[in-house]
Parts: sequence; structure tokens; C-alpha cells
Amino acid sequence: MIEIPGHTKYMIKDTLKKLIVRDLEKLKQEIEAYQNEEKIWYIEKGILNSAGNLCLHLVGNLNTYIGAEFGKTGYVRNREDEFALRDVPRAELVYKVEKTIVMIENTFDMITEEQMNEKYPGDRPLDGASTEYFFVHLAIHLGYHLGQINYHRRLLDN
Repeated sequence: MIEIPGHTKYMIKDTLKKLIVRDLEKLKQEIEAYQNEEKIWYIEKGILNSAGNLCLHLVGNLNTYIGAEFGKTGYVRNREDEFALRDVPRAELVYKVEKTIVMIENTFDMITEEQMNEKYPGDRPLDGASTEYFFVHLAIHLGYHLGQINYHRRLLDN
């Protein structure tokens, strides 16, 4: 349990759920905030990934490592498409993010604290890491790319 004076006590899984949902809501807002929908896919000046590709990547990442592994959603990832697809409509990106939010809420409700302390069961390069550690990694990964998308939008959507 995390204790912060004057705040409700949360277990780490509840904290992670809140933070991941918060950042997915922000991802949705960023994609919706592009004035010109075409700019979601814009790459310029050494920028390697468009906001659209980063959005697909984040959705694929969370649906693979949380949804498929713990929620048993049946999600099958195509990581190459996350970076290769172009011009997916904004409405479809937003829909994918909304579905991911629902998956996160439902899946985290099923995960036990015991599971959080066990070795992450899936195949990942963070070999031997606990599920808790890996989920913190996923949350930080989401925040990292969310910041890139925000910067991309502010720089290139003029």
C-alpha cells in the first residue's frame, strides 16, 4: 500500500490503473486536438515516428502485455503495422484508445496483488522482472510517447 498523508490509500495496481487510464485519456485528447488530421501522420526534420504510429504502438503495447496476458482478450499484436500503417482515420485511432481504456479498467480489476508481486508471465526482454515492475515500465513508456505526441502536435500542426 502507498500511504500519502491526507490521501486515500491505494495498492500499486490501483495507482497504475489510474495513471494509465489518465494518460490514455490524454492520448485521446492529443489525437483529437490536431487541427489538421493529416498532420497526425506527418514526419519531418529527423522525427522518426508520426503521432499516428506512436498511438498505434501504445495501443498495441498495452493490449499485448496487459490485455492479452492478464485479461485473456485474445488480442494479437502486429508490431510492424504499428509503425508501417499510414492515414488511419482519426476516429479509428480514438476508438482504439477508448477500447484500450476499457480493457485497462476491466483487466486491472481482475489482477490480484499476488500477481503483481510474481514474475511477469509473458515473454519480454525484462527477464525476471515482477509484474509490478513491468507495469511501471509500461506506464512510463506510455508517458514517454505521450510527451512525444504532444510535442509533435505543437510543432507540426500549424
